Amino acid sequence: MIYVTGDCHQNFRKFNTKIFPEQKEMTKEDYVIICGDFGGVWNKEVENKEEKYLLDWLEEKPFTTLFVDGNHENFDRLYSYPVELWHGGKVHKIRPSVIHLMRGQIYEIDGKSFFTFGGASSHDIESGILDPEDPDFKEKKKWLDREWRSYRVNHITWWAQELPSEEEMQEGRANLAAHDNQVDFIVTHCCATSTQMLIDAQKLKPDIETDYLEEIKRTIQFKKWLFGHYHDNRNVSKKEILIYEQFVRIG
Repeated sequence: MIYVTGDCHQNFRKFNTKIFPEQKEMTKEDYVIICGDFGGVWNKEVENKEEKYLLDWLEEKPFTTLFVDGNHENFDRLYSYPVELWHGGKVHKIRPSVIHLMRGQIYEIDGKSFFTFGGASSHDIESGILDPEDPDFKEKKKWLDREWRSYRVNHITWWAQELPSEEEMQEGRANLAAHDNQVDFIVTHCCATSTQMLIDAQKLKPDIETDYLEEIKRTIQFKKWLFGHYHDNRNVSKKEILIYEQFVRIG
């Protein structure tokens, strides 16, 4: 069995047996894929007590947890895990059965092929990114907090790696070409530019990642595309599914 769900932001309550009773029939050979903003690797430098408890709790679940990264991850820590090969693609193993599916990879899971590409632009940074090394950091933060402004702090609540590198995009193109530009499923955090326009053309703006995913959408043959990020549950098109709280079974 393979289920897909949306953003967690370190809140894994929906994985309890009351909300997700299907897990009672699952084993470690079954999978739940999270479409980004996993949030389980977030604390600044090392796992804190809360993170350890949550990750160990997920590890004890009967299924294997897979996730693509979103724009709310600690990329300094996430990228520090050793890179391993798993089911044909590169991964970071946070726990033996809690696994980060890296960008631009193709995996063969339960007889199906998956192309994954995490990342997205943060929308809650209207007042900018603060640098904790800035001599005026405390004063700027104090003023922004007092004015209820949206901002992030570099390497504490925001990382430039939320958007992909050219190397990651090129690796994705090469891996897809090696698979004749065909996969069964695409799993991402954000979506292609044209798809994003269908969600909210007024507020959502294209960026390097949505334009890259637009290229993928136009050149790759796929059955379904599942993504998160926009905090809603709906079929945006016949082949594209936006997921947040729901669990969608695809295998």
